[in-house]
Amino acid sequence: MIETERRFQFYGRRKGKSLRRHHSELIEALLPHLRVDAADPLRGLGERRWLEIGFGGGEHLARQAELHPDVSFIGAEPFVNGVAKLLALVEEKNLANVRIHDSDARPLLEVLPDHGFERVYLLYPDPWPKARHNKRRFVSGETLAHVHRILKPGGWFLFASDIDDYVAWTRDHVAAHGGFTEEGDASQPYENWIETRYEAKARREGRGSHYLRFRRNP
Repeated sequence: MIETERRFQFYGRRKGKSLRRHHSELIEALLPHLRVDAADPLRGLGERRWLEIGFGGGEHLARQAELHPDVSFIGAEPFVNGVAKLLALVEEKNLANVRIHDSDARPLLEVLPDHGFERVYLLYPDPWPKARHNKRRFVSGETLAHVHRILKPGGWFLFASDIDDYVAWTRDHVAAHGGFTEEGDASQPYENWIETRYEAKARREGRGSHYLRFRRNP
């Protein structure tokens, strides 16, 4: 456990339905080899690094890792079932460039070094739509400060959501931070995009998606 985890209160599910037998075996046998080392979180990673916060079922992260074997990926996800699904994809695709932080991403952000990443993805985070729960949203002044710190100058913070209020919330917080510039067409998916299960659900329910691109200022 990363020491700073004790300071954070986690909201949301840690585990869903019972894991399939093979998924349980991957949690026991493969995850320990891929888990991020709290004492040296970049150990074993290459010079090019991307981070995905809350990777869900791992579809996007695995796809990007497959397309970019020269990039090292860290995925942060506290939901055990999602971690198991990513492990299955790592095994299936024989991905050697993926590491996993199977817990809250906020403590991880605190121990990652400055200017260590080219990209940080935050895709379809829990919107916590009730006003009294907005403070639980991942995007905050504190987390943005860490995202800015760990990005290389010119690096990207990429945020996708189907919730208009959370999109506006994120733009407001990014503007308040002052260290990013929004670029590109937010109606267009990112390069090499693969639809996530959350995006598919949003589309079935009649909601469109926003793909925000924030470049870290030099």
